[in-house]
Amino acid sequence: MKKLGDRLLLREPFSEIVMGNTALVRAMVESGTRVVTSYPGSPTPEIADALGSIPREKRPFYFEFSTNEKVATEVAYGAAINGHLSTVFFKSVGLNVAADTFVQLNLMNIIGGMVVVLGDDPGANSSQNEQDNLHYAHLSYTPVLEPATPAEVYTFYKEAAKLSKLKKMPIILRLTTHVCHAKEKVDFEAFRPQPFDKQPRFDPKNGPYIPIAAEVFPMKQRALKRLEEVAAYAEDSPANRIIDNGNQKRGIITMGFPFLSTMDVLEEAKEKPDILKLGMVYPAPKKMILKFLKSHREVKILEELDDLMEKEIKALAYDEQVSTGIIGKTGLEDWIGEYTPTTVFKLLKKTWPDLLPDKKEVVSSRPQLPGRPPQLCPGCGHRSAFYAIKKALGDGDITVADIGCHTLGFLPPYKLGQALMCMGASTAIGSGLSLFNESRKVVAFMGDSTFFHGGLPGIINAVFNRHNITLILMDNGTTAMTGHQDHPASGRNFNQSTDKVPLGQVLEGLGVKHIYEIDTYQQSKLTGIIEHAMDDKEFSVVIAKHPCMLKLTRQQQRKPGYRRRSIEIDQKKCRRINECVEKFGCPAFQTKPEGPMEITKDLCIGDGSCIQTCSANAIARSKSLS
Repeated sequence: MKKLGDRLLLREPFSEIVMGNTALVRAMVESGTRVVTSYPGSPTPEIADALGSIPREKRPFYFEFSTNEKVATEVAYGAAINGHLSTVFFKSVGLNVAADTFVQLNLMNIIGGMVVVLGDDPGANSSQNEQDNLHYAHLSYTPVLEPATPAEVYTFYKEAAKLSKLKKMPIILRLTTHVCHAKEKVDFEAFRPQPFDKQPRFDPKNGPYIPIAAEVFPMKQRALKRLEEVAAYAEDSPANRIIDNGNQKRGIITMGFPFLSTMDVLEEAKEKPDILKLGMVYPAPKKMILKFLKSHREVKILEELDDLMEKEIKALAYDEQVSTGIIGKTGLEDWIGEYTPTTVFKLLKKTWPDLLPDKKEVVSSRPQLPGRPPQLCPGCGHRSAFYAIKKALGDGDITVADIGCHTLGFLPPYKLGQALMCMGASTAIGSGLSLFNESRKVVAFMGDSTFFHGGLPGIINAVFNRHNITLILMDNGTTAMTGHQDHPASGRNFNQSTDKVPLGQVLEGLGVKHIYEIDTYQQSKLTGIIEHAMDDKEFSVVIAKHPCMLKLTRQQQRKPGYRRRSIEIDQKKCRRINECVEKFGCPAFQTKPEGPMEITKDLCIGDGSCIQTCSANAIARSKSLS
């Protein structure tokens, strides 16, 4: 069987079961996309995995991980106004980072076309909020296509690319977690490669590309006119469709993943309402919606997160004096979480009690398992860092977290990171906490990838304004939490080896006077350095480094002759102090109320970072296991 990268370049039509993120890449290939940019964030990293599966010499496009979402958007935009169809993709909160540029895009004449793929996250599966990015679409006059299945991801991207090139405007393809990760058999069309025209086509006459005050009004008028044209286009778009169940009494308007849940739930319905399934959710097809409203006595609107579609439909019905009963969100619970089949069942049951049979409560005979909180991997350098840092802190000291694997430090047993906002915010938040504060030390944490992503302005501000805080830069050499993507200090980008951008030298160049660097496995030395850094009385940085052990172990396992190691406990020496469990917290250690301390061999990687935590010297390396 051909490898994934080769299958994605097949010339002839074929069918295959793929996840939504993979179907998207085939659509990029068929559409002639030339430039793709991103910053990694769930639920979109598998898009990059699929892109990377295509050998570099065969790729019909350029791809890069940029330093953050704003930069990624700007690189894609620059390519697009140079005549190349471009795509940028990132997660929901990434649009906040890109917003300063994104909201201007529709003022511009994007001659090559540009698709913005958003990985929104209802349910906050991997995000700090549930923001509905349809707000940004309204704010920026940017059309939105929202697929419900991997097959629609494929067809909707091609539709978005076509529309973007036609109207010379950005188009949002809004994916959600379930759509990104769902698998389905998708029928792919033929791939007809076109010659890669590398001739620069940028011409200021296609603009203007400078939104100064004198040009803003004409540019906005053009954006609004394009939106009107797309609204007319939406009326006939195959992305919108009606499922006619012959029910003039009840109808449902929905889109995306809630549509799939609705179809699942209605399998048990005593009567099936008609369904208007929207694929183009902004601008919505008003004539189609009006016709649907007028042909039903009651219509339920099922949309995840905010009530944007509900408000638009109700306003439309009011303006057109439509008497249909429109039922939207009726309680706070309707605004929260994913619209899974269970949630949709409850919503429809609340709206139309007679529509669905009552669910019998099933009492499981299986034992209830305890909750399993997220935790750092065995051998993680962050664990050693937290263990050592905790010893240096006083009870009243304030710690500020950032986004990354080290965010998990707020959990027991470390309980480090009492405030959190977004990527790169820890230094500035810590700076604010240090003001009028002479009695409590402030320590902020930040990852090495986040340092380049959004951390530099806060650090510069701390130097410039001489804020008295200590920043601990958690350097594990990769963007670990989203799948081990490289960053500027890794010495490699997505395509090739490159010069490292050294953290220490960057800090020196910014004027940081107090910089310390140490491997986190040197726990006692790290504790001493943290104590010293907190006494500096001005901004200081400790680079606490150790390679990501999950990534390193995987690399070692691929080498010939690899033999797995573990540690073992000398039960004669063990005094059940429990420091290894209660304060160090490696998940490989298991303890019971009665009985010896044990090691779970399947979890232990034999790194030995735990050995120095045992004052009884009961922990030692064992011989290789295999």
